[in-house]
Amino acid sequence: MNDLIEKYFPALTVKQKEQFKALSPLYEEWNAKINVISRKDQEQFYERHVLHSLGIAKLCRFEPGAQVLDIGTGGGFPGIPLAILFPKADFHLVDSIGKKILVVEEVAKALGLKNVSAEQIRAEKLNRSFDFIVSRAVTQMPKFMAWTRNRIRKGNSAGSMANGILYLKGGDLKEELAPFPKAKVYPLNKYFEEEFFETKKVVYLKA
Repeated sequence: MNDLIEKYFPALTVKQKEQFKALSPLYEEWNAKINVISRKDQEQFYERHVLHSLGIAKLCRFEPGAQVLDIGTGGGFPGIPLAILFPKADFHLVDSIGKKILVVEEVAKALGLKNVSAEQIRAEKLNRSFDFIVSRAVTQMPKFMAWTRNRIRKGNSAGSMANGILYLKGGDLKEELAPFPKAKVYPLNKYFEEEFFETKKVVYLKA
């Protein structure tokens, strides 16, 4: 496993280390068949995909039994790395593209992740509610908020933060977040020293 993950998450169990280590060869294998992540990103896989996904965990710890929805998961980010880190929380990963959900299902199966389910569906078609919604820059915030309406149950016992949205975004978000004055923005360069994280952030919106 890339030492980067242990550098920032030193309390991993042996099983979690093995699962993180297995991620890169699994995604290399699937990327050869279905382009789920950028070819140029494969060399920085642990930094740009795994550690980036785990930025959410620097802000919020999901409690056992927490139900987390990952919208527009693509090949499984941020859902798969978070599911490894929080094996007692339940993650439901959705994407509108069937072949990406196939990759998610096969990766979860190969890793033995019993806490991951996957579904080919548009977020706005879901008729379930969750404690948290996570995602990684799938669209502009106003559109994302429209997708997530009535999908989050209020509460504060499912994580170390009150239930809500944890959205990985980059760049200048001032204009995009103007309609959401209660949104809190956490720069990831506060937690990770690599240059890639200079402009990366987690946007948190309480339910």
